[in-house]
Amino acid sequence: MMFWTGPWRFARLAMAALAMIAGLLATTPETAKAAPYAAFVMDARTGEVLHTSNADRRLHPASLTKMMTLYLAIEAVKEGRLSLDQKVRVSSRAAKQPPSKIGLRAGSRVSIRNLMRAAAVKSANDAAVALAEATAGSVENWARMATARAHSMGMSNTTFKNPHGLTQSGHLSTARDMSVLGRRLFFDHPEYYNLFARKKTTAMGRTIHATNRRLLGSYRGADGIKTGYTRAAGFNLVASAHRGQQHVIATVFGARSSADRTQKVSVLLDKGFARSPTRTAVIPPRNVSHTQVARAATPPTRPQAPQSLLDRVGAVIAPTAMASERPAVSSSRHAPSRAATPRARPVTEIGFAINMPPRRP
Repeated sequence: MMFWTGPWRFARLAMAALAMIAGLLATTPETAKAAPYAAFVMDARTGEVLHTSNADRRLHPASLTKMMTLYLAIEAVKEGRLSLDQKVRVSSRAAKQPPSKIGLRAGSRVSIRNLMRAAAVKSANDAAVALAEATAGSVENWARMATARAHSMGMSNTTFKNPHGLTQSGHLSTARDMSVLGRRLFFDHPEYYNLFARKKTTAMGRTIHATNRRLLGSYRGADGIKTGYTRAAGFNLVASAHRGQQHVIATVFGARSSADRTQKVSVLLDKGFARSPTRTAVIPPRNVSHTQVARAATPPTRPQAPQSLLDRVGAVIAPTAMASERPAVSSSRHAPSRAATPRARPVTEIGFAINMPPRRP
C-alpha cells in the first residue's frame, strides 16, 4: 500500500508547490499582464486612415506625451514668448523627476534650446518639466493648456496631466490621437522637425543618443518621431517615414520590448506605403475649432520681441507653419496642391536659414 501512496503523496506535494510558485510569480512585476496593444497608420499628406487596431482605446501614452510638450514650447518660441537661447531656472520639481533624465540641478539655468534637445532626443523627464514650466508657468497650467490644445486638434480622447508621460491617473491618449499630434508637429513646425530625426545631438555640453535610433538606423526613410515606455504603457512609438512622394505615420502602443516595437512599427509602415498612393493632394490639418482654446490657460505674455525673419517671410516660405494662420482648406482630394508634404528645414535662432549657415534647435 505504501508503495502506491508514496508516489501519489509526492505528486500532490509537487503540484501544490508548483501552484504556490505560480501564484507568487503572477504577482511580480516581471510577469504582470502585458499592456494593451493598439495601432494606427495614416497617410501623413492627407490624414487618410490606412490601418487601425484598437486605435481609439484610451491608454497610457508614456513619453509620447513629450510631443505635446515640444509642440507647445516651439509655439511659444515662434510667438516670441520664449527664445531658443533664453535660459530658464530649473525648479526643484523638474530636478527631482525620475529617469530617463538629463541630470538638471535645481537652481541652475538652462537654455530652451538645450531643454528641447534633451526632451526630444533623450526623452528626459526633467527637461520636459522645465520646458512645461517655462511655457505655461506650472505643470498644472501646462496640463490644462495641453489638453485644450489637443482637443482643438481633434484629439478628443486625450487628457494630459503631466508633460513627461509618467503614469498618472487620468493621463491617457490613443494611438489615433498620438498620430494626429505627430502629423501636426510636421505640418505646424516643419522648421523644427529635424529634432526628431536625430540619432544623437549635444545638450548641456555632452552628447546624448536618441531613444529612437533603432528605427532611424534600420528603416529606410525613417525621420522620427517619438518613443515611450512605462510598465503600464508598454513600449510605444509614433514613427514617420518618407519614400519619394509618400509620407506615412504609424503608431504602436503596448509592444513587448524596444525591439518588438521597432519590428511592429516597421510592419505598419510597410503596410502604409503599400496602401497609400504614390501621389496625392496634400490636405493640411485644421483645428476643430478656430477659437484659441489653448490660449485660455496661457500665462500673461511677455513683451513681444521685434518681428522676426520667420514672421516676415513665413507666408512665402512656410505656408503650413501655423495652422491657425491658414485659411480653411477643402477636404476634397482634388485640392490644387499635389506636392509632397513640406520637408523639414534647418533653423536659426530667428527662424529659417536663408542663404546663411543653419543653427539648429
